[in-house]
This record gives sequence, structure tokens and C-alpha cells, in this order.
Amino acid sequence: MSDALKIPPQNIESEKALLGAIMLRPQTINDIVAFITPDTFYVDKHAKIYQAMLALFGKNEPIDLISLAAKLKEQKIFESVGGSSYLTELVNTVPSSTNIKHYGDIVRKKHILRNLLAAADHIADLGYQEEKEIEHVLDEAEKKIFEVTNTGVRHQFVALKETLAEAWERLDRLHKAGDEMRGVPTGFPELDNKLAGLQKSDLIILAARPSVGKTSLALDIARLAATKHNIPVGIFSLEMSSQQLVDRMLAAESKVDAWKLRTGKLNADLEFTHLRDALDRLAHAPIYIDDQAGNNILNMRSVARRLKSEHGLGLIVVDYLQLMTPSTGSRNSDSMVQQVTEISRSLKALARELDVPVLALSQLNRAVEQRGGRPRLSDLRDSGSIEQDADVVMFIHRDRDENSERQNVTEILIEKHRNGPTGKVDLYFDDKKSTFLSVDKSGFGGSQVLKSADDSFGDF
Repeated sequence: MSDALKIPPQNIESEKALLGAIMLRPQTINDIVAFITPDTFYVDKHAKIYQAMLALFGKNEPIDLISLAAKLKEQKIFESVGGSSYLTELVNTVPSSTNIKHYGDIVRKKHILRNLLAAADHIADLGYQEEKEIEHVLDEAEKKIFEVTNTGVRHQFVALKETLAEAWERLDRLHKAGDEMRGVPTGFPELDNKLAGLQKSDLIILAARPSVGKTSLALDIARLAATKHNIPVGIFSLEMSSQQLVDRMLAAESKVDAWKLRTGKLNADLEFTHLRDALDRLAHAPIYIDDQAGNNILNMRSVARRLKSEHGLGLIVVDYLQLMTPSTGSRNSDSMVQQVTEISRSLKALARELDVPVLALSQLNRAVEQRGGRPRLSDLRDSGSIEQDADVVMFIHRDRDENSERQNVTEILIEKHRNGPTGKVDLYFDDKKSTFLSVDKSGFGGSQVLKSADDSFGDF
């Protein structure tokens, strides 16, 4: 059979049986109304009849032959849908109203297949729209496929009893697991105690002035999640190349001086052994890096969707937010505030769509330095809707005084936490190895003990 003669997927008998079952037992409409709409039907008159049924159902009126005929006459379509004889035929077609879900599933399946064909036609047309930006074309094509996928999703109420049972099982599991947490572990116990890890669908903002350690902390979190917990991480780096990121992670993982690593001036066997072991651990870590400069949300969403589909993505890191290009491409006409607003909202939408935490780094303006003191939420007010869109906002603050005893002691200020406590966590920044260490203040004589994620210690 040629393509021109192919009939779209449909099952007219199931459509008739579905409508007949509703007229036999009107209450059965409750079983299918959540996933069957007038558009689900292939035959136009079936769609109109079902629309009239929904109108009666919405007013809590009976859906029988007499009431349905009256509604169709009121809409002036009674004769065009077949009149009394066709309505009677629908009732006589169905052997039993108890099979309505089965009929509904058949009708829905055919509808999804027709939508898939329509999406394919639309995508084919997109291929000829050469004047459009390729990123927009690809995003629209992906969106069409996702729309078809969502056609088959049934949205149903969940009984509170079932939800409570799941909640109890989760709480019991967490209690028995001890240190196990619901979110993605950051690798820093005190920070995890505050956040319970990075939660699914959350947008987490990590903000600071330049050269305070935003990238190092984000890479620590990504590296530890992947190496210690085998959580797949996608890193979008708009400032540094993938090789620069790898060098930083290698220095942090091996505990080898980053400058020695970059220049090759290593101390023979011991450091080479540490590097070789670190290379092996990182080689097995599910970390994926996209270092496209000026990346936009359309590209990110496309890459992240593929990572989620192929590798089960568990965390997204964006370094950093202000370097992203708006998806509209109207960089010249929109203000920076409008652009950042669009980007932050898009990142939050991405976190929700993929159900993963998104850790986005943000640059603070110079007003923070001029004012002095610690950063605060109001410092984000000029940065679009970051504060509003974020579920968690953390600032990095460190004393710039080179003579201070706390020069490398870094404060992580949790200024916003939508579902938990705010507060402060102290970490130590080892700038030679581009990594942060936990600070355990319970050392002998009040001395502070540094603890890295691999349980190596040092005093300061």
C-alpha cells in the first residue's frame, strides 16, 4: 500500500463501544475522563458526542439516550452526528460496560500513534525552515516528541493512605541508614546536615565574588557525588575548558599541588602514585562535561535530556549563570536583568522537568566589595529573579586579609533554604590543591582539624 493510501491509526469499533458503555452506565465515565478527551477520538462525530457527554457530566446531569439527544439538539448537531438511530446503535454495539477501561486504552493508543505521525510531519517541515536558528529547530523538535510522550501519561489522584505509607517507609529507611540522606550528598558533612543533600528538582544558587572558590566548591561537590556515590553529573562550563576542569579535579582528587600538576614539576614516585590512583578513580566517575562558551538554555536542555535518558543524570552544575546566552537570542534588546531572569527561570524549569538538582554558580557585583562585610540576599536583587526562583541560595565569604589567621577559612552562608534551616558552615580552602576541606572543631585543646572527603587529616 502506498503512503498516500495509508489510513491513520484508529479503531472505530472501540470508539463506539466506549461511548455506548457510558450510556449504559453513566458513572463509568469517571474511569476514563482523566485520559480521554474529545481530541482522542478519530471520528469527528464521536468527538462531538463525547463533548456533549462531558457537558452533561459537568452539570451532574444523567448521560442517557434522552438527555444526550436533548443536549445534541441544543447544540444543533443532533442530525449531523447520526440522530437517534446512531445513538441507539452505540448502545447496542457494546457487549458490557465493565470493559470501558479496555476500550479507552485502545482509543488512547491509536490517538498517541496519530500524534506521533503528526509530530513526525511537523519535524520534517522544521527541517526545511533553514532561516531559523538550528538550536530553536532542535528544541522545537524535541518538544514535539515530549508532547507525544506526555499524551500517554495518566494523571490520577493518589490516596493519602498510600502516600503516608510511602512516607513512613522512607523515614524508616532513613532512620535505619543513619548517615544516608534523601538528596545528592555534597561531600561536606556539616553542609549536608543543613541541606540533607541537594534535593531533586531544586535550583541551588552558589554565589560569590570572583576568585573566592565558586568553581572549586562546585567541582568538589560534583567530583565527590560521582566518585563516592556513583551519581551521574553533567557539568556545563561556560568559563573554563574541559581540560582546565579536569586539571582542577585531578589536583583535588590526588592531593597534588595544582601548580606542580600544570607545570609537570612533580616529586617523583609518591606524587605520581597519587596521580595514577586519582586518574583511575576519576576515569570510573560518571562525570560529563560540556564546555561550550556562551551556551544557552536550549542547548543545555537538549544535552541534559540526552544525559538523563542515556545515563540517569543525578546532578547538573552550571558555571556560571551570567555567562549563559538567553534562549530568545535577543541579547542586545533585553537588559541584563531580563536575561538573567529568563535564564534562572529556565534553569528552575529544567530542574523540575528532569527531576534533578541544578547547582548554578552566580557572580556577585562589585557593590558587595565596596560595601564590605558578608554578602546577603539583597545583593541578588539586581540579578533578575534569581532569589525568587532559587530553592537554596548560598554565598561564599572569605577574609581577604592576608595576615588573618582565618585567611583560608571560608564561610558558606545559607541565606535561603525553602524547605529547611539557614545558617553558616565553615570550610577550609586549600588553594594549592583547588579543593575545600571540612573543619572539625572538636580537636584536642580547641585546635581545628581539617577533614577531606577521603578521611585524610591535617591541622592548622
